[in-house]
Parts: sequence; C-alpha cells; structure tokens
Amino acid sequence: MKRLLIVEDKESLALMLKEAVESEGLEADTIANGSDAIRRLAEGRRYFAVLTDLRLPGSDGIAVLKQVRESDPDCPVIVMTAFGTIDNAVEAMKLGAHDFIQKPIDVDYLLILLRRCQEHRELRFENLLLKEEFQRRYKLPAIVGDSPRIIDVSNAIQRVAPTDSTVLLQGESGTGKELFARAIHQLSPRRDRPFVAINCAAIPDTLIENELFGHEKGSFTGASARHLGKFELADNGTIFLDEIGELSPAVQSKVLRVLQEQRFERIGGTATIDVDVRVICATNRNLADDIKAGRFREDLFFRINVFPVTIPPLRARKEDIDPLIDFFLQRFARELNKPRLTISDAARHKLQEYEWPGNIRELENCIERAAILCDGGRIEPGDITLTAGGAEDRLRDALDLSGTLEQAAERAVRGIEKIKIVDALRRTGSRAEAAELLGISARTLAAKMKEYEIEG
Repeated sequence: MKRLLIVEDKESLALMLKEAVESEGLEADTIANGSDAIRRLAEGRRYFAVLTDLRLPGSDGIAVLKQVRESDPDCPVIVMTAFGTIDNAVEAMKLGAHDFIQKPIDVDYLLILLRRCQEHRELRFENLLLKEEFQRRYKLPAIVGDSPRIIDVSNAIQRVAPTDSTVLLQGESGTGKELFARAIHQLSPRRDRPFVAINCAAIPDTLIENELFGHEKGSFTGASARHLGKFELADNGTIFLDEIGELSPAVQSKVLRVLQEQRFERIGGTATIDVDVRVICATNRNLADDIKAGRFREDLFFRINVFPVTIPPLRARKEDIDPLIDFFLQRFARELNKPRLTISDAARHKLQEYEWPGNIRELENCIERAAILCDGGRIEPGDITLTAGGAEDRLRDALDLSGTLEQAAERAVRGIEKIKIVDALRRTGSRAEAAELLGISARTLAAKMKEYEIEG
C-alpha cells in the first residue's frame, strides 16, 4: 500500500506536497474539501496514511480524523497546523492522530514522518495477515504436523511465548524458523506490537549496522535523511535476527550491547535510543563450533541461548508430510484461483519417499509448481519435479553452464532477474510496489520487463 491522501484546500501547497511524495516513489490523491475527503473514506478507499489540514472548507480536519478512525482505525493521520491552531492539533492528538507538523512545512521532516507511517502500516498489515495465516495454518496453539518431534517444538514455543526470554531457533534452511519466530510473537503479550525480521546473511557487512541501528541525516555520503533501524522499529515488539551467525565480530559486539542494555546510538548520532524489544534469533550453523574457531562471540551466544529450540528437518518427521501436502493444496487452490486441487495416491507417495534437502520450503515450491502444471486440478507424478542430488547438483541442473565463465554468469543473472521480476509482480499486483520490493526504480522495472518480454 503506497498511496497517501492529502486533504488541503490551498492548491499550490497540495501540489507541492504531492510532488514531494511522488518523488519518493509513493502515490498521492489530493482533495481540497473536508466533506469530500470524508465521503471518499466512507466509501472504503484505503491509504497508508492521511495528511490533512485542520482548517478546511466543508468539514474540518478533526472530522476527517474521526472518519479515518471509524473507517480504517489502523491508518495513521498526520495533521498540518498553523501557529493559531496548535490547540486544535493537541485535540487531534488526543483523538488519535499519529503526529502533527507545523506550517510552513519542512518537507524533509514530513517525508521522515511518512516513511514511519508507511512502515507502521506495513507492519500492522503484516501482523493482520499473520493472524489470518495462523488461523489457517495452526489449530492454535499447535503447528501443522502430528509427529512427536514437532509436538515437542510446539509445546516449547507455548511455554516460552508468554515470557520476554530470548529464544534461539536452530535448524536447517527451509525448516520454517521465521514462521516459528512469528508464532512465538503471536502467542506473546506483544502480539499487537511490531514483529520486525531481518536476514543477517542477506545484507552486506558494510550495510548491516545501518539496517540494525539506523543513521542520522548527514552521517555519511548519501544520508539525506534520518533512517530508523530495525531495533528502533521493533520497539515494544519483537525483533527476529535470522542467521545471526553470519554477523561480523564487530557487529556482534554492538548487538550484544543492545541485548544487555536495551539501548544504542544511530550511526552518526550522539543521543542514546532506549528500546524495549523481545529478541528471537535463528541460525543454521553450529555456533559452538564457530565459537571455537573464533567466528562467534561466546558472551553473545550465552545471551541468545537462553531458550534454545531445535526445529527438526522434514526428513526426520516424515509423518508430517501428508498434513503439509494437504495444507499447501488448499492454499494454492485459493491463490491460483482453482476450484479445487487434489493429488493422486501415486503422486503423494512420490512426495512421501523424497528426502527433502530443502525442507518445507522445497515442498512448498514443489507443490506450487505442480499445481500450476497439472490438468483438471489433479496432481499426478508427472507434474512433480524432484532433484535428488546435493546443492551443487541442483544448481547445475537449474542453470545453463555452457560456454565461457562470463557467458554462463550472464545467463544466470538474466535468468534470476526474470524470475525475481515475475515473482514480485505476482506477489504485489502492482508495478510500483514490485519495483519497491525489488529495490529498483519504476523506470528500470519497465525497461527490464520490455527486455525480458514480461507482461503485467
């Protein structure tokens, strides 16, 4: 959700605000009359935030705020106020406004507020989806699967969730560590607060500190505005540090300090930021071996290993494959707009006999692919593609490695780009949101779609 509603009767100011917002890759609607804005909101139109003046023709900004609270309670409202309307701004805050900004408008500060609103909105929306997913995926508080090992994991999660204890989830890639982390959050007293996840292995070492702790404006070249880190965004909620074993020793020491003191400084800042976060970590590494090799701090390990939970690989709980198959069939029938998806006994047996080196993620992808390929909504053995070899064999099978190193690498990059673009478009349904998800401009996305002959 990238669209903002601007309610401002001065056309020049409304246009300036709209241009500033759109320069950041967002979209904006402008309305000059408070009554018209109320009608638009009452019709069910959704925005990531509403920016409204207090003095408006028709209904005033307070009435607009009240309509937002009624029609979309999670939508943040920022009120614009002149010197003479400060008392009204205070009233708006009491009625639930997210923040207020004084005229003349400081555009840089406004954009910071809007980024916070967008992050707040996305986190709230993600948590709502999470609740719906849990209602489908879990017979709360149990987790899909009936094997003794997964029941043990479920019981452990139920015991630790109501506490604020740090949890260390250990398991192979694809076993669902993030889903279990979300389960802990959802079953905790912090369930209505943010759940913020960061994959430490996916971010270069030069950027990870910025992602975790944020930076101040002007702290380095290109830092044109203040950036809030994941710890700050997770305040009063839960932060999930996935693949924590990939952090460098320097960053490990800073994470240790946050765990010990619940405070930190942004890059380039001097002010100490206090936070209240529950920390859940995950790793697919043997951290005890990494400690011996000097790759992981022993004191940090003791801090995060308060309540360790080992998630078994799928091959160690094969009795859970059947319920997982049925769950994914129902899910992909809904997502792919198929009336019903079924699977033959032979196809089910083929899935049961496979070792699943990629665990649940591999099973999920396999069934999605089969659901797309199958005829008449029934999956047969021929619709199922399994790779029996190791990771290197699977990579070799997936890529065309003929020709020179440069040629093979170029084909691999192009193939990955096309897959990522198609996936982003499918997930978001919007070019603007797909570009945001991919971290590229809308113009670059359009050029690549043309290059790869992708429709959408």
